[in-house]
Amino acid sequence: MKRAAIPLILLLCGFALGLLCSVSLRHPAASTPAAAIQKEETPEESALNTTGLLRTAASVTDAIQAQDYETLSTYVHPTRGVTFTPYSTVDLQHDQHFTSQQIKDLSTDTNTYTWGYEDGRGEPIQMTMTEYFARFVFDADYTQAPQVGVDQIIVSGNALENLTEAYPDCHFVDFCYPSRDPANEGLDWCSLKLVFAGEESSWYLVGVVHGEWTI
Repeated sequence: MKRAAIPLILLLCGFALGLLCSVSLRHPAASTPAAAIQKEETPEESALNTTGLLRTAASVTDAIQAQDYETLSTYVHPTRGVTFTPYSTVDLQHDQHFTSQQIKDLSTDTNTYTWGYEDGRGEPIQMTMTEYFARFVFDADYTQAPQVGVDQIIVSGNALENLTEAYPDCHFVDFCYPSRDPANEGLDWCSLKLVFAGEESSWYLVGVVHGEWTI
């Protein structure tokens, strides 16, 4: 009886340890600055096992959800800044670009920016940073995205997906809702792709690419 019980105990211990590891992937690192997340591994190593990259991306989505822009600013690349793209196709020459300090001051920035052009209408997207974040960054709860891709785009539409060409030296995490309501048969899909550059022992945010069904 004792010998038969030992494999069962080991199995249960392994299951509990695996569960703890899967849960800790996101929230224990959520409020940690990017420089501290990667102490145990280099970006090159993370590119292979994805752990550091996923932890950083999860922390960024948590900061956005909490509207904690001071924490969010610590993830922004200190020299490259971060570029925002409203509809999948990245245009680094025209997409809005901000420094980490501007992200830190996001909630108090009342300036109206032109972010691109509305799909199907062609009208300029003129919004404050707060308005843009509500519409084209956190338009869904991406902390609970049902599908997550690392260097892989989960769903694409008729808009050109050129993220890898625009950021050839970077890696990205795609938080995706393939459909928010089954009745819409996928026509309401949306995604948030966070693009990171690795430097020394840290991953830094350089791009925020929003995707959704377009005409």
